[in-house]
Amino acid sequence: MKTKHSIVREFIKSKILDGTYVPNQKISSESELMERFNVSRHTVRLAIGDLVNQGWLYRKQGAGTYCAERTEMDASKANQKNIAIITTHISDYIFPSIIRGAESHLSKNDYHVSLFSTDNNHGNEKQILEKLLTHHIDGVIIEPTQSAMSNPNINYYLNLEKLNIPYIMINAYYDELEPLSITIDDEKGGFLQTEHLIEQGHHNILGFFKTDDIQGTRRMKGYLKAHRKNQVQIKPSNIITYHTEEKMTKPREELEEILSQTGEDRPTAIVCYNDELAMILLDVLREKNVKVPEDISLIGFDDSVLSRVSEVKLTTVRHPQSEMGETAAKMMLNLLDIKHGLQPDEKVSSIVYEPQLVVRNSTKDIRELV
Repeated sequence: MKTKHSIVREFIKSKILDGTYVPNQKISSESELMERFNVSRHTVRLAIGDLVNQGWLYRKQGAGTYCAERTEMDASKANQKNIAIITTHISDYIFPSIIRGAESHLSKNDYHVSLFSTDNNHGNEKQILEKLLTHHIDGVIIEPTQSAMSNPNINYYLNLEKLNIPYIMINAYYDELEPLSITIDDEKGGFLQTEHLIEQGHHNILGFFKTDDIQGTRRMKGYLKAHRKNQVQIKPSNIITYHTEEKMTKPREELEEILSQTGEDRPTAIVCYNDELAMILLDVLREKNVKVPEDISLIGFDDSVLSRVSEVKLTTVRHPQSEMGETAAKMMLNLLDIKHGLQPDEKVSSIVYEPQLVVRNSTKDIRELV
């Protein structure tokens, strides 16, 4: 359990790191901090004293306490070249491939790479950004956390900009920041998934989309566009959305409920947010003795290892994975060249990859049966 003075101390430190307090700006008075946290003056002075000793604050006799300049705080590390890579996950799914692509290229150029995972949680993202802002870091490659939702950590990114620390967003981006980004056209990917099934004669298509990330909302948009373009009626109950913390439970429960229904209205195909979800739903189909693709077609997204290791080889949409990581690394090095007054290898601008459909045997043409 945190002590009262450590809570006050971390609050002040966060305000410095998110740019609320800038160097040589006076911080809140002792009385204001006492009232805010309902603590004694002694507790506030302990917190401030810690930060003064650590070089975060300085006192002016009779005038108050001020935010210190921090440019020299990590001078001992200034000669080490450091890039941080932050993803929502590190050790599973497509993330190892993305990270390897970036890390390999950066290491060849003598950069030390630090890896972080947010677990798609804003609180974790905040802690990581605070850690980076207290250490010498040359640049950040980051996958945004819950990118479809309002982000409480925007000030930290603005502080990176103020400190002239370049950052690149991959897979998604926070729209309000308009950052340099490397993404795949998720809307077109969702369109390709769905139109492939429609062209095979499927008109009753379930769509499962994770909507706390912008990739999911865009893939759902593509799903809707494919129906409209092909003049296929959209059944609202066929669209199932979920958030990260529900990914192992809600889609499974929803599919079990749908499969318990009988009659001609039963769906003939499923569009999945990604391959990971497709494998979860494939387990449900096995348990219910529903065969893929004989009884129901299943299509994923990302062309991950999972799409090839199951006995059902998954039709899916290709994600650039290691290529995306390497491209992010090259872009970062170009940004650092520009920062240091050098000519970059190529023009720096955001990149959007074109999705490609990979057809395997998890989808079936049913036109002759309709």
